[in-house]
Amino acid sequence: MYLKSIHLRQFRNYQDQKVEFTAAKTILVGNNAQGKSNLLEAVELLATLRSHRLSRDRDLVRSGEPTAQINATLERDTGTSDLTLTLRRNGRRSVALNGESVRRQMDFLGVLNAVQFSSLDLELVRGGPEGRRNWLDTLLIQLEPIYAHILQQYNQVLRQRNAFLKRHVETLPAKSLQSELALWDAQLATIGTSVIRRRHRAIQRLTPIAAAWHASISGSTEILQIKYAPNVPLTPNNPEAVHSDFLDKIQQRAVAEIYRGTTLVGPHRDEVELIINQTPARQYGSQGQQRTLVLALKLAELQLIEDVVKEPPLLLLDDVLAELDPSRQNQLLDAIQDRFQTLITTTHLGSFNSPWLNSSQILFVKAGEISSTVNFC
Repeated sequence: MYLKSIHLRQFRNYQDQKVEFTAAKTILVGNNAQGKSNLLEAVELLATLRSHRLSRDRDLVRSGEPTAQINATLERDTGTSDLTLTLRRNGRRSVALNGESVRRQMDFLGVLNAVQFSSLDLELVRGGPEGRRNWLDTLLIQLEPIYAHILQQYNQVLRQRNAFLKRHVETLPAKSLQSELALWDAQLATIGTSVIRRRHRAIQRLTPIAAAWHASISGSTEILQIKYAPNVPLTPNNPEAVHSDFLDKIQQRAVAEIYRGTTLVGPHRDEVELIINQTPARQYGSQGQQRTLVLALKLAELQLIEDVVKEPPLLLLDDVLAELDPSRQNQLLDAIQDRFQTLITTTHLGSFNSPWLNSSQILFVKAGEISSTVNFC
């Protein structure tokens, strides 16, 4: 899997910029807030139709412009593909593959696979459950593109059920309220069961890979466990039991939901527990140990996606080398070598040894413009 080129039009701070990639490793050098991360974000959007920054589409469109467009040419074992994502300030986006409009997102997803690793990912350990759910969902979208459709359906039903609770909880008679809610409950439980089962399956596949990487990086001094803690009781390999337990729990929380006017049951309240040596990682050890955990997770993502799609995905490293000590930097750079096409952003080249620099394409980024000339910066 090799990204040959990317063309950004009116995207973030880029007006009209095309980049041809000429090596397995590309280092993007520049000061902060010049557009390095924006380029990586564009690749991430083509891979997942999501941004780890969780921006609204209108925030992705260059100021004063109605639309933005990302176009890329990708080479895979199966042939060459042209991908186009058009973003509009009003939020209506569209995608095209080889010049043909694609109506279903899942037909666009899976063409380009990429793993993003940024300094924001350190919040996977330190932050709240929502960040870990988003991380898991983004991985799942690449493993099973249909999951994007399932998750979209779930979020839509969740929004509609919440709106119903807020709007009608004080106006409808109790019987009518229960009858109407039962319709939403059935939809929520059916789609939510699919979300839960897929999340559980992904964690089961990822955990041994991440544990092995973590043991390698930590010198086998620490044992990593990843536990999926769904909000609804999980009976593996029994979707009927999960569905039934889902409905039972909704009934148990009915009074609280009506009182609060929001849905309290479902995978939007799941947790992914990260545990080191039997202790929750957010309470454990130093920032360095937490960084080891995140590094192990990202290397495991790369390996799992490669195992599933049968080609190595792209690796997007957004200013993470500065967050890692020299030992962890070397672990990461040694794991990459030329196995994955890698785009790396940095403010200076001091973290790279001569062999790495000599085998990399080096580009300089300044104020939304990219050049191969050092004098440019």
